[in-house]
Amino acid sequence: MTIDVTKLFCKIDDFWIDFEKEWKKKLLGAQKRAPRRQPSLHSSEVMTIVILFHMSGFRNFKTFYQGYLLTHLAKLFPTAPSYQRFVELKKSVIFPLHCYLMSLMGKATGISFVDSTSLAVCHPKRIYGHKVFNGMAKRGKTSVGWFYGFKLHIIVNDEGELLSFALTPGNVDDRTPVPKLVKNNILGLLFGDRGYISSKLATTLRNQGVQLITRLRSNMKNRFMPFMHKALLRKRGIVETIIDQLKNISQIEHSRHRSPFNFIVNLLAGLIAYCHQPKKPSLNLRKNENNMLTVC
Repeated sequence: MTIDVTKLFCKIDDFWIDFEKEWKKKLLGAQKRAPRRQPSLHSSEVMTIVILFHMSGFRNFKTFYQGYLLTHLAKLFPTAPSYQRFVELKKSVIFPLHCYLMSLMGKATGISFVDSTSLAVCHPKRIYGHKVFNGMAKRGKTSVGWFYGFKLHIIVNDEGELLSFALTPGNVDDRTPVPKLVKNNILGLLFGDRGYISSKLATTLRNQGVQLITRLRSNMKNRFMPFMHKALLRKRGIVETIIDQLKNISQIEHSRHRSPFNFIVNLLAGLIAYCHQPKKPSLNLRKNENNMLTVC
């Protein structure tokens, strides 16, 4: 994927200009004072670099920064500091990255898909010796086995746009964060796998204007389901495709974190990189007028 670094920076810098005005209004008097030592990179440049890494295809940030950015992009970032100094600067843009990501959320279309994925922070054999996420990460289990880390819960629409997300310890049930996830103006049909089957959850979502639709377990009684619901339930793989892209293209998961702050920056930047993808997985329901699943 060809990346226009200048265009990416302009988008982020335009956001930063508006964000900084609102941010300064919320700061206390002592916090409004300018720091004595100004960093060599502006915050919008730091944000651009961490997002650019997740769009570049590199698997290791140190290799990307030292072997690519400081050499091939030196003219665009002439004041880029050493790798060690940049790692210290990354934590300063956590809140701006989160706000920027929220500004990129898609629009609810009435058809949404929910799923979760594991974010392992170390190999299971190194759990007892792992100290970075001590007290935060938990041991959890997915369909592919046990892991130690966190869970990322996401809701996407039929056009592949991210609508809502949440991060929980690895031992949290997939159904727990769903009511909070749908509070972001998500209405209509919500499709999930069998892990979301719960009469209590379905009732809670119904009161919020959302109809939860899942497949039945083998020991459950059959029930009537409209053809459109059955057809859309078969398309639930779109959210699994998005998760696969988040992990293998946007690089939101790796086990080399040395700080919880860098873990959050890596996750937010990866989600932003996905939001900037020009072509996302989509069901194309509204482009084909002859499609039987066209939303009324």
